[in-house]
Amino acid sequence: MTAYIIRRMLLMFPTLIGIITITFLIIQFVPGGPIDRMKSLLRGHSGVLSEAGGGAQQAMSVKQTEIDPKHYDQLKKIYHLDRPLWERYIRTFLWYSPKNPQAPFSERITNRDNWEGFLVFKFGDSFYRNKSVLELIIEKLPVSASLGITSFFLTYIICIILGISKAVRHETQFDTATSLIVLIGYSIPGFVMGIFVIVFLGPGDGAIFHLVPLSGLTSAGAPGYEDWSTFKKLIDYLHHLAAPLFCFILGGFATLTMLTKNAILEETRKQYVLTARAKGLPEKIILFKHILKNALIPLVTGFPSAFLAMFFAGSLLIEQIFTLDGLGLLSYQAVIQRDYPIVLGTLFIFSLMGLIGQLLTDLSYVLIDRRISFDESHG
Repeated sequence: MTAYIIRRMLLMFPTLIGIITITFLIIQFVPGGPIDRMKSLLRGHSGVLSEAGGGAQQAMSVKQTEIDPKHYDQLKKIYHLDRPLWERYIRTFLWYSPKNPQAPFSERITNRDNWEGFLVFKFGDSFYRNKSVLELIIEKLPVSASLGITSFFLTYIICIILGISKAVRHETQFDTATSLIVLIGYSIPGFVMGIFVIVFLGPGDGAIFHLVPLSGLTSAGAPGYEDWSTFKKLIDYLHHLAAPLFCFILGGFATLTMLTKNAILEETRKQYVLTARAKGLPEKIILFKHILKNALIPLVTGFPSAFLAMFFAGSLLIEQIFTLDGLGLLSYQAVIQRDYPIVLGTLFIFSLMGLIGQLLTDLSYVLIDRRISFDESHG
Protein backbone atom coordinates (compact mmCIF):
# COMPACT_ATOMS: atom_id res chain seq x y z
CA MET A 1 0.00 0.00 0.00
CA THR A 2 2.89 2.35 0.77
CA ALA A 3 4.25 1.96 -2.76
CA TYR A 4 0.79 2.60 -4.20
CA ILE A 5 0.38 5.79 -2.15
CA ILE A 6 3.79 7.05 -3.25
CA ARG A 7 2.99 6.36 -6.92
CA ARG A 8 -0.35 8.13 -6.68
CA MET A 9 1.17 11.16 -4.96
CA LEU A 10 3.89 11.37 -7.61
CA LEU A 11 1.23 11.24 -10.32
CA MET A 12 -0.58 14.19 -8.73
CA PHE A 13 2.14 16.63 -9.82
CA PRO A 14 1.98 16.00 -13.59
CA THR A 15 -1.82 15.94 -13.35
CA LEU A 16 -1.91 19.32 -11.64
CA ILE A 17 0.68 20.74 -14.04
CA GLY A 18 -1.36 19.48 -16.99
CA ILE A 19 -4.60 21.04 -15.69
CA ILE A 20 -2.99 24.42 -15.00
CA THR A 21 -1.05 24.35 -18.30
CA ILE A 22 -4.20 23.78 -20.37
CA THR A 23 -6.04 26.54 -18.49
CA PHE A 24 -3.05 28.90 -18.80
CA LEU A 25 -2.92 28.37 -22.57
CA ILE A 26 -6.68 28.86 -22.95
CA ILE A 27 -6.42 32.13 -21.03
CA GLN A 28 -3.79 33.42 -23.46
CA PHE A 29 -6.12 32.95 -26.44
CA VAL A 30 -9.39 34.06 -24.86
CA PRO A 31 -10.33 37.48 -26.25
CA GLY A 32 -10.39 40.24 -23.71
CA GLY A 33 -7.94 40.63 -20.86
CA PRO A 34 -7.36 43.04 -17.98
CA ILE A 35 -6.07 45.77 -20.31
CA ASP A 36 -8.87 45.24 -22.83
CA ARG A 37 -11.34 45.43 -19.97
CA MET A 38 -9.82 48.74 -18.91
CA LYS A 39 -10.18 50.04 -22.48
CA SER A 40 -13.82 49.00 -22.61
CA LEU A 41 -14.46 50.81 -19.33
CA LEU A 42 -12.92 53.95 -20.76
CA ARG A 43 -15.03 53.64 -23.91
CA GLY A 44 -18.13 53.23 -21.77
CA HIS A 45 -17.36 56.41 -19.85
CA SER A 46 -16.63 58.24 -23.07
CA GLY A 47 -20.02 57.18 -24.46
CA VAL A 48 -21.75 58.73 -21.47
CA LEU A 49 -19.75 61.92 -21.88
CA SER A 50 -20.57 62.17 -25.60
CA GLU A 51 -24.29 61.88 -24.90
CA ALA A 52 -24.08 64.62 -22.29
CA GLY A 53 -21.78 67.05 -24.12
CA GLY A 54 -22.60 66.88 -27.81
CA GLY A 55 -20.19 66.81 -30.76
CA ALA A 56 -17.31 68.79 -29.28
CA GLN A 57 -17.39 66.68 -26.16
CA GLN A 58 -17.58 63.54 -28.32
CA ALA A 59 -14.34 64.43 -30.13
CA MET A 60 -12.65 64.99 -26.79
CA SER A 61 -13.97 61.72 -25.37
CA VAL A 62 -12.70 59.71 -28.33
CA LYS A 63 -9.19 60.94 -27.59
CA GLN A 64 -9.66 59.98 -23.94
CA THR A 65 -10.33 56.36 -24.89
CA GLU A 66 -6.82 55.99 -26.31
CA ILE A 67 -4.44 54.90 -23.56
CA ASP A 68 -1.17 56.76 -23.49
CA PRO A 69 1.76 54.42 -24.33
CA LYS A 70 3.39 55.27 -21.01
CA HIS A 71 0.23 54.38 -19.12
CA TYR A 72 -0.19 51.28 -21.29
CA ASP A 73 3.23 50.01 -20.16
CA GLN A 74 2.33 50.75 -16.55
CA LEU A 75 -0.88 48.74 -16.92
CA LYS A 76 1.04 45.81 -18.39
CA LYS A 77 3.41 45.92 -15.42
CA ILE A 78 0.51 46.04 -12.93
CA TYR A 79 -1.12 43.00 -14.53
CA HIS A 80 2.25 41.18 -14.90
CA LEU A 81 1.89 41.16 -18.68
CA ASP A 82 5.21 42.88 -19.29
CA ARG A 83 7.07 39.58 -18.88
CA PRO A 84 7.57 37.02 -21.68
CA LEU A 85 5.02 34.24 -21.98
CA TRP A 86 7.48 31.52 -20.95
CA GLU A 87 8.42 33.44 -17.80
CA ARG A 88 4.79 33.97 -16.80
CA TYR A 89 4.18 30.27 -17.32
CA ILE A 90 7.12 29.21 -15.13
CA ARG A 91 6.26 31.82 -12.50
CA THR A 92 2.85 30.21 -12.23
CA PHE A 93 4.42 27.04 -10.79
CA LEU A 94 7.74 28.00 -9.20
CA TRP A 95 10.09 31.00 -9.38
CA TYR A 96 13.14 31.95 -7.35
CA SER A 97 13.46 35.66 -6.62
CA PRO A 98 15.82 36.46 -3.71
CA LYS A 99 14.86 39.46 -1.61
CA ASN A 100 18.38 39.86 -0.22
CA PRO A 101 21.01 38.77 -2.76
CA GLN A 102 23.78 39.47 -0.24
CA ALA A 103 22.58 36.78 2.17
CA PRO A 104 24.32 33.36 2.24
CA PHE A 105 23.17 30.98 -0.48
CA SER A 106 21.88 28.33 1.96
CA GLU A 107 19.78 30.97 3.70
CA ARG A 108 18.43 32.37 0.42
CA ILE A 109 17.52 28.98 -1.06
CA THR A 110 15.67 27.80 2.07
CA ASN A 111 13.81 31.06 2.70
CA ARG A 112 10.19 30.63 1.55
CA ASP A 113 9.86 34.37 0.98
CA ASN A 114 12.33 34.05 -1.91
CA TRP A 115 10.06 31.63 -3.75
CA GLU A 116 6.74 32.17 -5.47
CA GLY A 117 4.37 29.98 -7.41
CA PHE A 118 1.64 27.41 -6.92
CA LEU A 119 4.01 24.65 -5.81
CA VAL A 120 4.81 26.66 -2.67
CA PHE A 121 1.13 27.65 -2.31
CA LYS A 122 1.64 31.25 -3.32
CA PHE A 123 -1.06 32.20 -5.81
CA GLY A 124 -0.37 35.89 -6.25
CA ASP A 125 -2.69 38.84 -5.76
CA SER A 126 -6.03 39.57 -7.35
CA PHE A 127 -5.95 42.13 -10.15
CA TYR A 128 -8.90 44.11 -8.80
CA ARG A 129 -9.53 43.21 -5.15
CA ASN A 130 -6.20 44.30 -3.62
CA LYS A 131 -5.92 40.99 -1.75
CA SER A 132 -4.03 37.76 -2.23
CA VAL A 133 -5.89 34.83 -3.78
CA LEU A 134 -5.38 32.72 -0.65
CA GLU A 135 -6.85 35.46 1.54
CA LEU A 136 -9.91 35.69 -0.72
CA ILE A 137 -10.45 31.92 -0.64
CA ILE A 138 -10.16 31.84 3.16
CA GLU A 139 -12.52 34.81 3.36
CA LYS A 140 -15.19 33.18 1.16
CA LEU A 141 -14.71 29.62 2.42
CA PRO A 142 -17.00 29.83 5.51
CA VAL A 143 -20.07 30.46 3.34
CA SER A 144 -19.40 27.58 0.95
CA ALA A 145 -18.22 25.28 3.75
CA SER A 146 -21.35 26.00 5.78
CA LEU A 147 -23.57 24.97 2.88
CA GLY A 148 -21.35 22.11 1.77
CA ILE A 149 -20.59 20.37 5.06
CA THR A 150 -24.10 20.72 6.48
CA SER A 151 -25.71 19.48 3.26
CA PHE A 152 -23.23 16.60 3.11
CA PHE A 153 -24.07 15.21 6.54
CA LEU A 154 -27.81 15.82 6.16
CA THR A 155 -27.85 14.12 2.76
CA TYR A 156 -25.90 11.08 3.95
CA ILE A 157 -27.93 10.64 7.15
CA ILE A 158 -31.35 11.12 5.54
CA CYS A 159 -30.56 9.05 2.44
CA ILE A 160 -29.15 6.08 4.36
CA ILE A 161 -32.12 5.99 6.75
CA LEU A 162 -34.61 6.46 3.91
CA GLY A 163 -32.84 3.90 1.72
CA ILE A 164 -32.96 1.29 4.48
CA SER A 165 -36.64 2.01 5.12
CA LYS A 166 -37.46 1.70 1.42
CA ALA A 167 -35.56 -1.59 1.12
CA VAL A 168 -37.32 -3.09 4.14
CA ARG A 169 -40.72 -1.94 2.78
CA HIS A 170 -39.97 -2.74 -0.84
CA GLU A 171 -42.97 -2.47 -3.22
CA THR A 172 -45.26 -1.04 -0.54
CA GLN A 173 -47.17 2.26 -0.56
CA PHE A 174 -44.41 3.83 1.53
CA ASP A 175 -41.80 2.82 -1.08
CA THR A 176 -43.89 4.21 -3.95
CA ALA A 177 -44.75 7.48 -2.18
CA THR A 178 -41.18 8.22 -1.08
CA SER A 179 -39.83 7.39 -4.55
CA LEU A 180 -42.28 9.86 -6.07
CA ILE A 181 -41.33 12.60 -3.60
CA VAL A 182 -37.59 12.01 -4.08
CA LEU A 183 -37.84 12.04 -7.88
CA ILE A 184 -39.95 15.22 -7.87
CA GLY A 185 -37.29 16.91 -5.74
CA TYR A 186 -34.62 15.63 -8.11
CA SER A 187 -36.42 17.11 -11.11
CA ILE A 188 -36.69 20.63 -9.63
CA PRO A 189 -33.47 22.68 -10.03
CA GLY A 190 -32.28 24.23 -6.78
CA PHE A 191 -32.19 27.76 -8.17
CA VAL A 192 -35.83 27.46 -9.32
CA MET A 193 -36.89 26.47 -5.82
CA GLY A 194 -34.76 29.32 -4.48
CA ILE A 195 -36.72 31.83 -6.60
CA PHE A 196 -40.02 30.45 -5.30
CA VAL A 197 -38.77 30.62 -1.71
CA ILE A 198 -37.65 34.24 -2.11
CA VAL A 199 -40.89 35.29 -3.83
CA PHE A 200 -43.29 33.65 -1.37
CA LEU A 201 -41.25 33.55 1.86
CA GLY A 202 -38.64 36.25 1.36
CA PRO A 203 -38.24 39.74 2.80
CA GLY A 204 -40.09 41.44 -0.06
CA ASP A 205 -43.47 43.14 0.31
CA GLY A 206 -45.17 40.60 -1.97
CA ALA A 207 -44.19 37.57 0.14
CA ILE A 208 -46.92 35.59 1.89
CA PHE A 209 -44.77 35.00 4.99
CA HIS A 210 -41.54 36.82 5.82
CA LEU A 211 -39.46 33.80 6.88
CA VAL A 212 -36.29 34.16 4.81
CA PRO A 213 -33.74 36.81 5.95
CA LEU A 214 -32.49 39.48 3.60
CA SER A 215 -28.91 38.29 2.99
CA GLY A 216 -25.85 36.58 4.43
CA LEU A 217 -25.53 33.74 6.93
CA THR A 218 -25.78 35.91 10.04
CA SER A 219 -27.33 39.17 11.17
CA ALA A 220 -23.91 40.68 11.81
CA GLY A 221 -24.19 44.43 11.59
CA ALA A 222 -27.67 44.52 13.06
CA PRO A 223 -28.06 46.75 16.14
CA GLY A 224 -27.10 44.86 19.29
CA TYR A 225 -25.84 41.75 17.46
CA GLU A 226 -22.53 41.72 19.36
CA ASP A 227 -24.42 41.55 22.65
CA TRP A 228 -26.49 38.52 21.64
CA SER A 229 -25.96 35.29 23.53
CA THR A 230 -24.21 32.36 21.83
CA PHE A 231 -27.49 30.45 21.66
CA LYS A 232 -29.28 33.36 19.99
CA LYS A 233 -26.47 33.72 17.45
CA LEU A 234 -26.70 29.98 16.70
CA ILE A 235 -30.47 30.23 16.13
CA ASP A 236 -29.89 33.25 13.90
CA TYR A 237 -27.26 31.32 11.90
CA LEU A 238 -29.61 28.34 11.42
CA HIS A 239 -32.39 30.75 10.41
CA HIS A 240 -30.21 32.23 7.65
CA LEU A 241 -28.89 28.81 6.59
CA ALA A 242 -32.22 26.96 6.32
CA ALA A 243 -33.55 28.30 2.99
CA PRO A 244 -30.33 28.16 0.89
CA LEU A 245 -29.50 24.77 2.42
CA PHE A 246 -32.91 23.37 1.47
CA CYS A 247 -32.48 24.54 -2.13
CA PHE A 248 -28.89 23.33 -2.22
CA ILE A 249 -29.66 19.71 -1.23
CA LEU A 250 -33.11 19.41 -2.83
CA GLY A 251 -31.93 17.29 -5.76
CA GLY A 252 -29.23 15.37 -3.88
CA PHE A 253 -31.43 12.73 -2.26
CA ALA A 254 -32.48 10.65 -5.26
CA THR A 255 -29.16 9.06 -6.28
CA LEU A 256 -27.91 8.21 -2.79
CA THR A 257 -31.29 6.96 -1.57
CA MET A 258 -31.83 4.65 -4.52
CA LEU A 259 -28.21 3.45 -4.33
CA THR A 260 -28.68 2.52 -0.67
CA LYS A 261 -31.96 0.73 -1.33
CA ASN A 262 -30.67 -1.22 -4.34
CA ALA A 263 -27.46 -2.23 -2.54
CA ILE A 264 -29.47 -3.62 0.39
CA LEU A 265 -31.87 -5.49 -1.90
CA GLU A 266 -28.94 -6.99 -3.79
CA GLU A 267 -27.32 -8.20 -0.56
CA THR A 268 -30.56 -9.80 0.68
CA ARG A 269 -30.49 -12.21 -2.28
CA LYS A 270 -27.03 -13.56 -1.49
CA GLN A 271 -26.29 -16.95 0.03
CA TYR A 272 -25.03 -15.77 3.42
CA VAL A 273 -28.36 -14.03 4.10
CA LEU A 274 -30.28 -17.22 3.31
CA THR A 275 -27.94 -19.13 5.60
CA ALA A 276 -28.48 -16.64 8.44
CA ARG A 277 -32.24 -16.90 8.06
CA ALA A 278 -32.04 -20.70 7.99
CA LYS A 279 -30.24 -20.56 11.35
CA GLY A 280 -33.19 -18.61 12.78
CA LEU A 281 -31.48 -15.23 13.32
CA PRO A 282 -33.87 -12.28 13.79
CA GLU A 283 -34.36 -10.03 10.76
CA LYS A 284 -33.01 -6.98 12.60
CA ILE A 285 -29.73 -8.74 13.37
CA ILE A 286 -29.46 -9.98 9.78
CA LEU A 287 -30.10 -6.46 8.47
CA PHE A 288 -27.92 -4.37 10.76
CA LYS A 289 -25.10 -6.83 11.47
CA HIS A 290 -24.70 -8.63 8.13
CA ILE A 291 -26.46 -6.88 5.24
CA LEU A 292 -25.57 -3.27 6.05
CA LYS A 293 -21.93 -4.16 6.61
CA ASN A 294 -21.60 -5.06 2.92
CA ALA A 295 -24.34 -2.90 1.39
CA LEU A 296 -22.90 0.38 2.67
CA ILE A 297 -19.37 -0.22 1.33
CA PRO A 298 -20.00 1.81 -1.89
CA LEU A 299 -21.39 4.70 0.20
CA VAL A 300 -18.69 4.71 2.86
CA THR A 301 -15.84 4.48 0.36
CA GLY A 302 -17.12 7.59 -1.42
CA PHE A 303 -17.23 9.49 1.87
CA PRO A 304 -13.68 11.03 1.86
CA SER A 305 -13.88 12.40 -1.67
CA ALA A 306 -17.41 13.76 -1.19
CA PHE A 307 -16.48 15.30 2.17
CA LEU A 308 -13.48 17.19 0.78
CA ALA A 309 -15.55 18.34 -2.19
CA MET A 310 -18.23 19.72 0.11
CA PHE A 311 -15.66 21.95 1.83
CA PHE A 312 -15.38 23.87 -1.41
CA ALA A 313 -18.94 23.41 -2.61
CA GLY A 314 -20.29 26.52 -4.27
CA SER A 315 -23.47 27.17 -6.19
CA LEU A 316 -23.37 30.41 -8.13
CA LEU A 317 -27.13 30.74 -8.66
CA ILE A 318 -28.10 29.90 -5.08
CA GLU A 319 -25.44 32.24 -3.70
CA GLN A 320 -26.71 34.97 -6.01
CA ILE A 321 -30.38 34.41 -5.13
CA PHE A 322 -29.79 34.47 -1.37
CA THR A 323 -27.01 37.11 -1.53
CA LEU A 324 -24.28 34.83 -0.18
CA ASP A 325 -20.71 35.82 -0.92
CA GLY A 326 -19.08 32.39 -1.37
CA LEU A 327 -16.59 30.61 -3.59
CA GLY A 328 -19.11 30.05 -6.38
CA LEU A 329 -19.69 33.76 -6.82
CA LEU A 330 -15.97 34.51 -6.43
CA SER A 331 -15.01 32.07 -9.20
CA TYR A 332 -17.70 33.38 -11.55
CA GLN A 333 -16.72 37.02 -11.03
CA ALA A 334 -13.05 36.13 -11.54
CA VAL A 335 -13.83 34.60 -14.94
CA ILE A 336 -15.99 37.55 -16.02
CA GLN A 337 -13.42 40.11 -14.86
CA ARG A 338 -10.49 38.13 -16.32
CA ASP A 339 -8.93 38.01 -12.86
CA TYR A 340 -6.44 35.34 -13.86
CA PRO A 341 -4.70 34.81 -10.48
CA ILE A 342 -8.05 33.91 -8.87
CA VAL A 343 -9.05 31.67 -11.79
CA LEU A 344 -5.80 29.70 -11.74
CA GLY A 345 -5.41 29.71 -7.95
CA THR A 346 -8.89 28.38 -7.20
CA LEU A 347 -8.56 25.81 -10.00
CA PHE A 348 -5.27 24.58 -8.52
CA ILE A 349 -6.70 24.19 -5.03
CA PHE A 350 -9.92 22.53 -6.22
CA SER A 351 -7.97 20.12 -8.45
CA LEU A 352 -5.56 19.24 -5.63
CA MET A 353 -8.41 18.57 -3.21
CA GLY A 354 -10.14 16.43 -5.83
CA LEU A 355 -7.02 14.30 -6.39
CA ILE A 356 -6.50 13.86 -2.65
CA GLY A 357 -10.15 12.87 -2.29
CA GLN A 358 -9.78 10.23 -5.01
CA LEU A 359 -6.71 8.81 -3.28
CA LEU A 360 -8.52 8.63 0.08
CA THR A 361 -11.46 6.95 -1.63
CA ASP A 362 -9.20 4.23 -3.06
CA LEU A 363 -7.55 3.71 0.32
CA SER A 364 -10.92 3.43 2.05
CA TYR A 365 -11.82 0.50 -0.22
CA VAL A 366 -8.86 -1.45 1.17
CA LEU A 367 -9.52 -0.45 4.78
CA ILE A 368 -13.21 -1.35 4.64
CA ASP A 369 -13.16 -4.40 2.34
CA ARG A 370 -10.22 -6.70 3.12
CA ARG A 371 -10.86 -8.64 -0.08
CA ILE A 372 -9.33 -5.71 -2.01
CA SER A 373 -5.57 -5.21 -2.02
CA PHE A 374 -3.10 -3.03 -3.92
CA ASP A 375 -0.47 -5.80 -3.68
CA GLU A 376 -0.03 -7.29 -7.14
CA SER A 377 0.86 -10.67 -5.61
CA HIS A 378 -2.28 -10.72 -3.49
CA GLY A 379 -4.59 -13.66 -4.11
